Amino acid sequence: IEKAEGRPIKDIFTDQGESYFRQLERDYIESGHPPTGCIIACGGGLPCREGMMELLKKKGIVLCLHASVDTILDRTSRNDNRPLLNVENPKERIENLLDERTPYYAQAHASILTDHRSIPEVVDSALRSYRTQIHNYSNPLSA
Repeated sequence: IEKAEGRPIKDIFTDQGESYFRQLERDYIESGHPPTGCIIACGGGLPCREGMMELLKKKGIVLCLHASVDTILDRTSRNDNRPLLNVENPKERIENLLDERTPYYAQAHASILTDHRSIPEVVDSALRSYRTQIHNYSNPLSA
């Protein structure tokens, strides 16, 4: 999206707002992304719009990587390209966003806790979850 727009996400949010950005995300998932056999690594807001989780599930297995509020705060505090967290109290904002988004995240095929885990550990867990979900799709009676 940044490449297509020629500017960073925070500028898109500032100039056109979140709704415009969310439409760009949806457009990319619908027509800019390969239809199958791919990984969609999205931000936390993408699956939380009307019809997006269903669209993502049509593309493949949806894995939700989640973390505690403190972990999210620690990870995002080093990145000023998070326009929704550029507020006076980012911890409170993260808590509010998680409250709003958790019902959407719960619709993922599987969730993976990333707190206190290395990237290789998270990748291993994601691969196991993916393989389990693919097996369940191949054998619907086993689910």
